[in-house]
Formats: sequence, C-alpha cells, structure tokens
Amino acid sequence: MESVHASLSVSMSEFKKNPAAVLRESHNRPVAVLNHNRPAFYMVEPPLFEAMMEALADNDRYRQAAARLADPSRAVEVRLDPL
Repeated sequence: MESVHASLSVSMSEFKKNPAAVLRESHNRPVAVLNHNRPAFYMVEPPLFEAMMEALADNDRYRQAAARLADPSRAVEVRLDPL
C-alpha cells in the first residue's frame, strides 16, 4: 500500500470530469489524484509549488555549504581589520 501525502483525494475519473471544481473545492490544499486507489499525481496551486521549489533549493544550498565546511583544506583565511 502506498502512502497518500495529502488530506484530500479524488479519483482520476472524477478529476477528469471537472478539474476546475476539484481545484475550487480544495481551498488551496494539495489533492492526491488516485488511479486504482494509488496516487497518480498531486495537484497543488502555484504558490505552494513555488514554496516547495524554494525549500528544495534551500536544502541543496545547505548541503553544499555543509560539504564545503567539512573540507578545511578549501578554507580561505580572511582578516577583518582591513575591512
């Protein structure tokens, strides 16, 4: 059994009948669209999708910074006095 990562779900056939109604009734919440009782895809509105993309980018930047901090041979000494 697969997990459904949304509090709302709708069947594929119901989604096909009227996607705009599903969107309207979701009230800005994610909707799992199910095919044979398994998630086929998730419908999210643009602001939520943008927030998800920003969170993924932040996570990538964090991992890159952590990897750089773990390698002291790449460190650059900086003196604050001249600044």
